[in-house]
Amino acid sequence: MEENSSGRSDKVRIVRSNYDIVLIMLVVLLSVFGLVMIYSISSYNAARYYNNANLYFERQGLFLVIGLVMMLVVSMIDYHIYIRPLKWLFGIRPIWLLYVMCLGLQLYVLLNGYEAGGSSRWIRIGSLGNFQPSELTKICFILLVAYLVQTVPNRINYFYGFIAVSIFMLPLLVLVALQNLSTAIIMAGIMGVICFVAARKKGYFVIVLAMMAVFLVFFAFVADYRASRIESWLHPETVDPGSQITQGLYAIASGGLWGKGLGESIQKLGRINEVHTDMIFTVICEELGIIGAIMVLAVFLMLLWRLLLIAVNAPDMFGGLVATGVLTHIAAQVLLNIAVVTSTIPATGIPFPFISYGGSSLTVLMTEMGIALSVSKYTNRERATDES
Repeated sequence: MEENSSGRSDKVRIVRSNYDIVLIMLVVLLSVFGLVMIYSISSYNAARYYNNANLYFERQGLFLVIGLVMMLVVSMIDYHIYIRPLKWLFGIRPIWLLYVMCLGLQLYVLLNGYEAGGSSRWIRIGSLGNFQPSELTKICFILLVAYLVQTVPNRINYFYGFIAVSIFMLPLLVLVALQNLSTAIIMAGIMGVICFVAARKKGYFVIVLAMMAVFLVFFAFVADYRASRIESWLHPETVDPGSQITQGLYAIASGGLWGKGLGESIQKLGRINEVHTDMIFTVICEELGIIGAIMVLAVFLMLLWRLLLIAVNAPDMFGGLVATGVLTHIAAQVLLNIAVVTSTIPATGIPFPFISYGGSSLTVLMTEMGIALSVSKYTNRERATDES
């Protein structure tokens, strides 16, 4: 009995040394909290329009299970495999296959995408709902930019090195920007931050910021609806008091310090369209108050801190840059979502990570967490080797 007990404890010890348990707990905490909030927010409208109060809760729960499985499976894979030439792929690196696949999916969406909410950003997948290829493209961006930068680390110290990386990434960036500018902004931010972190000489990033600003302004006015959103943001007096952003601000203000209580939101009763997706943070403020919102943001800060530790302690440059890209993605999405719901910037379709309803977003975020856990796992193994 003692030997079996000792064996079991050794196995537990091995698991704890190979995985960032704190990161896993934070991800699960945010996801389960999101599931609770989705039920609280969506049950009324789901029962009203679909005669099933649990509709969104059940769907999100399914994607949460899929996402957790994806996270655990991906975490067991050596993250170097994405950039290694594989014999059974005729010496092709998997990252290039992912790049070509993402290009194909973005072209398909551009030409024949499923339209919802006035935008054609999705591919319809039967009863499972819609898949948004731009979410998968974020993973491709993180892995490929990290790979390109670590391949020629000295060149990224100069402006021409950044341009060389941009040439590879520009086709994907433009295809995404044509249909989903907010996601393209996040992707451009991921590329910029990874290059900035890797470069020892950072002066030329002033020019990079100017280039990104021009890119943003150009694509902001390509579509008429984007120009109208900016106009409404600049002149809120012309906006309908019943608009989504205005009602969201009412929700935030009415929550006060402690909130109305879980399930007690008024704004969720049809006053905010699709409140369980991009605008979910407003009802968190209404039901849980400013204190509840601060606690949610504190969990995100802890999550970002864990990712920062993984990036800093990574065993190689590629692992550190990948963890940096994942950190940037989550931080940018949190900041942009809060900026939108507080009317700090014009309205965009950015979900609140791990909490907003959406299968594509949740499963992709879980997959990214799996990649970060893989980096952390090999970091711990390298430490154990050094100590021994």
